[in-house]
Amino acid sequence: MPTNLYFTSLNLTNQIILGVFLVIMAFIILRYSFKMFEMGYVMTYKKPLYNHFYITLKKLDNHQKDILKKQFSFYNKLTEKEKKFFEHRLASFIKDKDFIGREGLNVTDEMIVLISATAVMLTFGFRDFYIGLISKIVIYPKKFFSNSNNTYHKGEFNPRLGALVLSWEDFKQGFAIENDNLNLGIHEITHAIHLNSMKERDVSSTIFSDSFKELSLLLSTNHNLKDNLLASHYFRNYAFTNQFEFLAVAIENFIETPKDFKAQFPEVYNKIKQMLNFNTAGY
Repeated sequence: MPTNLYFTSLNLTNQIILGVFLVIMAFIILRYSFKMFEMGYVMTYKKPLYNHFYITLKKLDNHQKDILKKQFSFYNKLTEKEKKFFEHRLASFIKDKDFIGREGLNVTDEMIVLISATAVMLTFGFRDFYIGLISKIVIYPKKFFSNSNNTYHKGEFNPRLGALVLSWEDFKQGFAIENDNLNLGIHEITHAIHLNSMKERDVSSTIFSDSFKELSLLLSTNHNLKDNLLASHYFRNYAFTNQFEFLAVAIENFIETPKDFKAQFPEVYNKIKQMLNFNTAGY
């Protein structure tokens, strides 16, 4: 190869390498700048800079969509645009999880759609809605014997196994009466979201964890508020077992009777709303 041609080729290679390096560096700088900007936004407004951004939207099949329309009232409260986002997230969540029946239970589309829709509803204000700690959803026909404390459970979340475990009978009862503040699916999925937020560092997990700390501080320092919570009987007694159970029960109430919650305990209501970034369907 002639010398001048060799050096021309070498210069071109160097230019390409330099160009690629500059593009990579520009991307890193832009990404870091965006994260810093969003962190400032989150600290100021206590919510993500954006929530829904998708290149393409996944769709449910007609049977799945029919179940959603007929049996999941939250979906019907959404705008048409929000419904498309909800369907995309639901289809994505279903694909991401393993659904396992126990004691001879045949897992149906109804089970998959309604359990998954509950998770998507609770994380609808999150950017990352997958709840990464859940890898499988185990469904029993009725109450099941749990080795964790050698007693029968309606539901539990086992983070070590990545398993959300539910009694289908009790899950269905939770949605049978939509204003009794008793909903097994909401309760157990809240536990999974809570533990997941302690593990992950995405923006929604950070907001959830920080808001929970703010709520815990509010309850520990405002003694009048705590006394009023106990005296009101608006939260069932199980809520006062510990902080984790209070949050799970509070979110049951938040979803099922938001007007009552806001009227009686606006400070707590607003912390839950902030925690979930819940700004839809009239909440």
